[in-house]
Amino acid sequence: MKKFLCLAICLIFIQNLSAQDENAAIRKTLNNYIIGSTQGQPKRLSTAFHPDLNLYYISKGELKTWSGKAYIKDTKEGQPTGESGKILSIDYENDVAVAKVEISHPKSTVPYIDYFMLLKAKGKWTIIHKAFTKKTSGD
Repeated sequence: MKKFLCLAICLIFIQNLSAQDENAAIRKTLNNYIIGSTQGQPKRLSTAFHPDLNLYYISKGELKTWSGKAYIKDTKEGQPTGESGKILSIDYENDVAVAKVEISHPKSTVPYIDYFMLLKAKGKWTIIHKAFTKKTSGD
């Protein structure tokens, strides 16, 4: 019985370490996005995105698309935006993750909320989809 209990505890410990590793790897990708976009580091930003990524948003009631390539190109090397970002949530299962990030600008009272879908291939998490909106008041 002691061997079984010890084995069970070891398995739980290993699962927890694995979950922490995955969470850290997802955070690394999200931080490459946050730092790359807010600090004027397009090369770092591009490491977070799949090359075919598009960004989706609503403008004047219509669904709009912005190519990830254009978004990266609009990020000017060495020109920080003054924005800051923080990861609000991460949820993952196996090789698929969703995440929520808040991006704030000091000149705006309403931050943006970014929703991401990520996939893990060959040991690397990559953002494959981004949708964003303005945060509603009171949230």
